[in-house]
Amino acid sequence: MQRTAAHNSIEDGILGDGKPAPAGRRNRRRPAKQSNRTDTPSGSNRNRGQGGDNSSNIDAEGFRPNVGIIVLNARGQALWARRVGGKDAWQFPQGGINPGETPEQALYRELYEEIGLTRDQVSLIACTRGWLRYRLPQRLIRRRSEPLCIGQKQKWFLLKLETEESCISFDNGYKPEFDHWRWVSYWHPLTKVVTFKREVYRRALAELAPQQIQLERRWLRERGE
Repeated sequence: MQRTAAHNSIEDGILGDGKPAPAGRRNRRRPAKQSNRTDTPSGSNRNRGQGGDNSSNIDAEGFRPNVGIIVLNARGQALWARRVGGKDAWQFPQGGINPGETPEQALYRELYEEIGLTRDQVSLIACTRGWLRYRLPQRLIRRRSEPLCIGQKQKWFLLKLETEESCISFDNGYKPEFDHWRWVSYWHPLTKVVTFKREVYRRALAELAPQQIQLERRWLRERGE
């Protein structure tokens, strides 16, 4: 994603969890380092998403289009990633939709830019219907930016990892968004995300939950549990 300084500042405030999570080990790239904890091609650090400027993609109501990405393992646990910056802020991978991109195109671009996975390394299970919107707190709205961004409208995608965990990487030729990741229970992120994003997380997780439950039940059946 090609970003202005203003939008970088906005995203620094809206993409993290904002609440403490158990700290993992510091950044180790290629492959990305996974924490042992669970809950029941290289290049320079060029700007991500060079195909467009998301600031020109804000709609008439002031919402910026965005995709959210939930990657599950065979057990039905979700990939939870820690943002670079030392604030112990965790989130699902997500990113803006560039002008001219479809949400699905943005999904696979962001999937590679943020966690190093390609289309053939995951399977697409489901996506949310329509747009899920949240507004930014007044303190995070950049009043002098044009066009004015007051929040995000998101489509969420549920994916299953179809390759080895070692393929997850933050060093993909773009400036890394994350420095650490781990598997967590499906509903764990709902208790950790900042308050103003909680309703969007709740709605996305609830809408996609039937597919996650099927995956988890299949894993249990295969193990005779």
